[in-house]
Amino acid sequence: MPPVKRVLRSRVPGATTTLVALLALAGCDAGNGTSASAKPAPRPGRTADSVELPPLHTGFDYQIGGAYPPAADVRIVSRDRSSSPAAGLYNICYVNAFQAQPEERGQWPADLLLRDADGKVVVDKDWNEALLDIRTPDKRRRVAARVEHWIDECADKGFDAVEPDNYDSYTRSGKLLTADDATAFITLLSRHAHERNLAIGQKNTAELAGLRERTGLDFAVAEECGEYDECGTYAKAFHDRVVVVEYTDSGLRKARSAFGGRLSIVRRDVNVSTPGSADYVRKTR
Repeated sequence: MPPVKRVLRSRVPGATTTLVALLALAGCDAGNGTSASAKPAPRPGRTADSVELPPLHTGFDYQIGGAYPPAADVRIVSRDRSSSPAAGLYNICYVNAFQAQPEERGQWPADLLLRDADGKVVVDKDWNEALLDIRTPDKRRRVAARVEHWIDECADKGFDAVEPDNYDSYTRSGKLLTADDATAFITLLSRHAHERNLAIGQKNTAELAGLRERTGLDFAVAEECGEYDECGTYAKAFHDRVVVVEYTDSGLRKARSAFGGRLSIVRRDVNVSTPGSADYVRKTR
């Protein structure tokens, strides 16, 4: 089953200090090596260096809870990696890159699950997802090799971009992971996505948006940036190439009031359910 969406987590204390420190590290380790997987062939119909970016300020739908026919106004759609892209639209492929979903935890080698000082797996309690251990270059490469396989599947299906979720998982790691671990890992994924001629989006994590040139990220997928007054951060870093998902009417109003003429904004229900569900909501106004 596709995952339900993950609501934007709480603010990160000291985010400005962290960002300044990371910018100072821009010339340091970004993974200490390339991915362990071989360079795949380019997608059919594209040159080796062609990456198509999402269109600016257009209709958007967030369908990671289940695919359905997009409305007539939609030009960009994001779907889970288990789904197929929507014909004729710009398609973003969702992958859970930094955490293991409950049904997939047993498929990960035990040493790639992050553990605390007592040897217990560190879990994101909101979603019952084990955090992946990306603290060393070797482990980053091993985790990346698995996620890159999913990215390959997205490319082979015909998606245009990939959306790796839980970039901010270091904030839930009990200080076992750092922002630099996260940026080094996402840089590996960016390289691989570009090798497959896919654009790659930064998911949330406004405090790291200023590092996009270092990490190779192309656009942003921002949950509740209107609600939390973060849309401007993403808009500045990604030159308005931002798709916004709000989960409340107030968040939609705030996002549209400030950025309705610049960003691609949609209001969805918190479970990103499909039409026919009692919870289904999709609004653009």
